[in-house]
Amino acid sequence: MNPDTSPTATPNALLHGTVVKSTGSWYVVRGTETGQLYRCRLRGKFKIKGLKVSNPLAVGDHVEFTVEAQGEGAAVISTIVPRRNYIIRRSVHKTGHSHIVAANLDQALLVVTLVSPATSFGFIDRFLVTAEAYHVPVALLFNKTDLYDADGFEYQAEIAGMYASLGYPSRTCAATTGEGVAEIDQLLDGKVSLLAGHSGVGKSTLINALVPDLDLKTAEISEFSDKGVHTTTFAEMLEVRPGTFIIDTPGIKELGLVDMPPAELAGYFPEMRALLNQCRYHNCQHTHEPGCVVREAVDQGRIALPRYDSYLSMLAGEDNRH
Repeated sequence: MNPDTSPTATPNALLHGTVVKSTGSWYVVRGTETGQLYRCRLRGKFKIKGLKVSNPLAVGDHVEFTVEAQGEGAAVISTIVPRRNYIIRRSVHKTGHSHIVAANLDQALLVVTLVSPATSFGFIDRFLVTAEAYHVPVALLFNKTDLYDADGFEYQAEIAGMYASLGYPSRTCAATTGEGVAEIDQLLDGKVSLLAGHSGVGKSTLINALVPDLDLKTAEISEFSDKGVHTTTFAEMLEVRPGTFIIDTPGIKELGLVDMPPAELAGYFPEMRALLNQCRYHNCQHTHEPGCVVREAVDQGRIALPRYDSYLSMLAGEDNRH
C-alpha cells in the first residue's frame, strides 16, 4: 500500500482509525475501513482524566477523525476512544509526567536475555507489575539462546519455570539464526502485540526476522509522516499480515512505576495477591511485620526470593536501570 498525501475520503466525513505512529505534533492514522494512512493533527488540547502524560495520544489508540480539506495535513483527530488497556512509564523528558508507551494491546512480549547483556529481575518484574496494573497479558521471549552453554539452558529453564508458575508463559529464540522465530510468529497471529525490552536484547533483529519486508513497511510510514522534519518516534505499529500487528518501541533503559501506592503494590504480584488479607495486620507491607504470611512464604520457598527482592525495591521507590 502506497500512502497518498491527498486523502480520498469525503471532507468532513467522520472516519475511524488506529494511530500507527506519533511524531510529536503529527500522527499517522490507519483508516479502519480501507487501511489507508492519514496524516493527522489533534484538535485542541486533550487531557486524560487522572493522568499527567507527556503524550495525550499513543500508538494503538483508536480515534475518530475528519478530512477537512483535500491535500497534505488535512485530517484532524476529534475524539480518542476510551482505552481498554495501555502500558505506561515515567516520562524521561518531562519531570512529573508519564508517557503512554502503547494502548489497546492484546498482549505484550518482553524480550529478555540472560547473557550479553543480562536482563535484571528488577526490570522484568517492573514491566510485569505495570502490565498487571493496566490489564495487559505478558509473555517473555528469551532471546540469544545461541550464546548459551549447558548451564545457560538449565538456568533459563529454571527462570522460565518460575514465571510460568505465575501465569507468564515464555518462548525461547535465537533471532540471529532464526531458531524459535516461527513459534513466536504463531504467538502473534491475529493480535496487536507490543514488543519491548532493553537496548541490546536483539529486539530489532527479532522484528526483522518476523517481518521480512520491514524496511518497506517502516519506509512507507516514515516517508509519509516525517516530511523531512526531525522527529522522535516513541513507538510504531507494523503490519505483519492482515489482522496481525507488532508495536515496536525504542529500547527501554529504565521503567519507573507510575502512580502506584505502596499499599497496592503486592496486589500486582500474583503470588502475593493470593495471600493478601491473611497477614496479622490488615495494612501489612510484608517487610518486617510479625504474622506476615508473605514473608513466611518467602522463607518456605513458595515465593521466589528474586521476586520478593523486586517487590522490596519497588516498595522503596528505587528505579531499576539495569
